[in-house]
Amino acid sequence: MGLGFPRGKTVPETVDRLQISGAIMAPSDGLSPVELADAGRPPLGLGVVRDQYERKVRKTPTIRMVPGSLRVEGRLLQFAVSDNVHAHGPDGPGSPPIWAVNIHGYFAGGGMYWRESARLAEQLGWRVINPSLPGFGGSDALDWHDVSMEILANQVTALAHHIGAGPVVVLGHSMGGAVAVQFSYDHPRLTLGVIYRDGVSTPAWKARNGIVSTVLSPFAPNIAPMVDLVTAVVSDLPDLLIGRMFSTVRSVLPDVRRNVRTVGQTLPIGSLLMSIDQRTEVRALVARQIPILNEWGCFDRITPTAAATEFADVARAPVQWVPGGHSWMLARPQGQSDILLHLASGQEFMANVEERWRQFTSRDHTLRAVNS
Repeated sequence: MGLGFPRGKTVPETVDRLQISGAIMAPSDGLSPVELADAGRPPLGLGVVRDQYERKVRKTPTIRMVPGSLRVEGRLLQFAVSDNVHAHGPDGPGSPPIWAVNIHGYFAGGGMYWRESARLAEQLGWRVINPSLPGFGGSDALDWHDVSMEILANQVTALAHHIGAGPVVVLGHSMGGAVAVQFSYDHPRLTLGVIYRDGVSTPAWKARNGIVSTVLSPFAPNIAPMVDLVTAVVSDLPDLLIGRMFSTVRSVLPDVRRNVRTVGQTLPIGSLLMSIDQRTEVRALVARQIPILNEWGCFDRITPTAAATEFADVARAPVQWVPGGHSWMLARPQGQSDILLHLASGQEFMANVEERWRQFTSRDHTLRAVNS
């Protein structure tokens, strides 16, 4: 006996967008296979299969990053923020959420880290902000005479104030690690903790001891370090192809295209990174008892092992080695959540962050009570 399907009944198209230019979109909450059959549509359509695959196998987060922009001193600053507006803190509903700012590296942009931030928001319950620093990811560049680490950190401060974010966990990758250190040094009361990832805050990252530098140094000592650095960048690229290659490429390309247009305007920031030394600032963070999690790709040649151990000594934060190269979090966006949830170093950092969050929250409640 055949099943009759009603005809002429119009069924609204389900929203089944998954990933567009690296943005995490919510998987479809459309009709179930039974409802589709009742509506006269095939229960095993591609959309349903893909939807189930996204939910059950890939576990794509349902939280998305929502892009926005604001003007800081007349310059356009691009950013994105997670849309989990009903998030709450560790003490349950009614408590303010933990906020995080995910700061990108050089020649990157906030969009490259959307996949990672969506997973952090989904699995940790954080509200996450991804800025694109001046000159990167579509944000207007700074004038050359305005380039400094303090000015870059001020962009994060302005953005947090614009969104209304409370004290934040600052995640900084590569150049972003230096910006995270500067922000935390300037605003310790706005900082819950620092996740420092393959950063450039200490001078050891500039010491090029690779085979290319060793071979070229006797003949061209001035250009050998730069050639070695370029070689390290190129050798790091294959790591981006391990994992969900097409998703990674889609998430990276939009910001790369934007950055190519402004590469001449961001050269002063590159020069700044080559002369930076934030060991004094890092020691101050330790003295202020700001939690620091020190993470490093075990195959990173851009910021080599010497940089990891130097920062570990200064910050008194042991290195948490991570499988991958310099940009391990772009190829494997689940990695950061896994570290915080499942590794001892990440769990200890989370406990310290939540303790600091409670200190700030109780202080805010006390101030409100006094002022009321």
